[in-house]
Amino acid sequence: METIKNAANYVSESIQGAGATASKEGNKNVAKDSNASLSTRAQAAGDAVSDKFDEQAHNRKADVHNEAAKH
Repeated sequence: METIKNAANYVSESIQGAGATASKEGNKNVAKDSNASLSTRAQAAGDAVSDKFDEQAHNRKADVHNEAAKH
């Protein structure tokens, strides 16, 4: 039963990590857009940094759940 829970948590964290990656990339593109206002670009850059932390956290959790599911 624990293996099933760990596998489900692995999938969930992987999906959340992918979402954070997509958000990060979108924010990076806005931050680089010379047609956007400075405040918009600065906010997008800050959001991209936050998304990067979220991405890494979800990926670490997914790895932990994946390893736990193997045992």
